[in-house]
Amino acid sequence: MTELPLDQVRTLLAVVDEGTFDAAAAALHLTPSAVSQRVKALEQRTGRVLLMRTKPVRPTESGEVIVRFARQVALLERDASAELGLSSAGEPTRVSVAVNADSLATWFLGALLRVPAEPRLCFELRREDEDHTAALLREGQVMAAVTSSSDAVPGCSVRALGRMRYVPAASPGFAERHLGGPLPDALAQAPVVVFDRRDDLQDVFVRRLRGGHGGAGAARHYVPTSEGFVDAVAAGLGWGMVPEVQAGPLLRAGRLVRLAPDRADGSVDVPLYWQQWRLDSPVLATVAEAVTAAAAQSLRG
Repeated sequence: MTELPLDQVRTLLAVVDEGTFDAAAAALHLTPSAVSQRVKALEQRTGRVLLMRTKPVRPTESGEVIVRFARQVALLERDASAELGLSSAGEPTRVSVAVNADSLATWFLGALLRVPAEPRLCFELRREDEDHTAALLREGQVMAAVTSSSDAVPGCSVRALGRMRYVPAASPGFAERHLGGPLPDALAQAPVVVFDRRDDLQDVFVRRLRGGHGGAGAARHYVPTSEGFVDAVAAGLGWGMVPEVQAGPLLRAGRLVRLAPDRADGSVDVPLYWQQWRLDSPVLATVAEAVTAAAAQSLRG
């Protein structure tokens, strides 16, 4: 079995994190030549190209495996140092998590507040669509992720969190102007607000109403923040699928009206899962417990 020298592994990680060999050399207090030699030696040892020499540098598929291993080793080292009382005074452990925008805007920050004050943690959150957060886990960019996939990323565990419900809504004025006819046909023609080009919730809802055909209208307004999305729908820019927890106060205040409220299929539920590295890490276990408890109170199911 080929051993992976940790100095070479850490150097590869530094190059990926810093983006260039020169920046990694400065961070590691080495010369750029020494950094390049370590990376080349690791590539020769593994028999694979590990980095794409672009700007910024990007890991190859094999490089992603090494990056993930390097981050896991770093976490286990910090855990061991903390248990032995060898951690530097006041030095927190960084926990990187990928989370979708709607969870971040509604319940996820409350979950982090549940994490005990000790051991000291600092969070690095990466916002990404729930359908794509698992990719960041696979690449070794994050330690854990809120994802819509129940299929565990290799080397990760997965647990169900619950379902986030989205309801179709529009401002009263917009509904009066654009949605006076049969709703399935009207929604297919009316302006619509979508989060980004990966967001297909509005299309899913329209196809459900139309028996699997078509999608939302061609007049699409892209608003890539959770709060901005809700504000755009409430302002009358278009209709959209709004997280139930965000829609509730606006519905009660009369700023939004719910579309198809009497239909059994008048909402869309997105299942959410917590995936994390399969490590015996007290830090990850603590965060997972807090996230699971908050999700149980905030999500359906």
